[in-house]
Amino acid sequence: MEHAYYYDRNKFEGSLYHIIEQNSTEQALNWLQQQKEKLGEPVSVQRFNLTFTAIPRFMGKQAVQPAAPFIELSAGDRFFIQGATLDKLVRIWWLLQLPAADKDIYINVIEGLFDAADMNEQAALYAALPLLAWPQAWIFRTTEGIRSNIGPVQEAVMLYNIYPARNLEEPAWNQLVMKAFFTDKPIHLIIGLDERANQKLAATLTDYAHERWAAGRKVHPMLWRLVGPFINADNFPDIQRIWHSELNVEKEAAGLACASSTYAPAQSLLEQSATLREEIAGHRLTWDTIAARIA
Repeated sequence: MEHAYYYDRNKFEGSLYHIIEQNSTEQALNWLQQQKEKLGEPVSVQRFNLTFTAIPRFMGKQAVQPAAPFIELSAGDRFFIQGATLDKLVRIWWLLQLPAADKDIYINVIEGLFDAADMNEQAALYAALPLLAWPQAWIFRTTEGIRSNIGPVQEAVMLYNIYPARNLEEPAWNQLVMKAFFTDKPIHLIIGLDERANQKLAATLTDYAHERWAAGRKVHPMLWRLVGPFINADNFPDIQRIWHSELNVEKEAAGLACASSTYAPAQSLLEQSATLREEIAGHRLTWDTIAARIA
């Protein structure tokens, strides 16, 4: 039997509302409760949509200061809220007020919001993907978001979002990662990056690196994170090239890539630097430390 939500919606809603409460005025909270009471049974779709649009005007757009950067969803899954503004979190909470028992009605209402959304509304909707009922219904919408040229929308889909890694098939996932490289997003903030690494993506990224080198341009060191588990005779010369780079961060990226590889020549290459090998073994050198240096 298909279930609307894979997580405890009521528990999550309570946790999110607590954060909203701590960051809102009494007047704003009164307005929000009034809107919930006026929704009616069955829900007035027009009122639901109008409230979604009006939230910034009545709740405010100030940055939220949560005690933790995320709320637990289910085993190992987290919904990240760091850096969010109040209106965004309230919009996400408001989406949870839409009854999901009738799958077709629910999907039509959410799709209607997507179709009419401005940039900030889109960003809230895409950020809310992990929370929406009927998860499989939003796969096409997610691929649309990946193709978007609007920065905040791209970031809502790509960064700190557990939905793509959980639900996208390999071609769409690979497109997301490639688009993140093309648009210079902080790659390390893509959830599921290592778990969804795959041979086709590694090959595409290697070709991309060759194109950039041919044009005299630099290659993002994080690219080699996704090539490392798939080092072979074809791409090993690329690893050797960055190993011998004058840029220390590139040599470190080569070392980390080799550390994630079972390819014997890659393991032998790492053995040539006791310093890198020990830093990696001691977790003093990680992809996160590299990301922090190139940010």
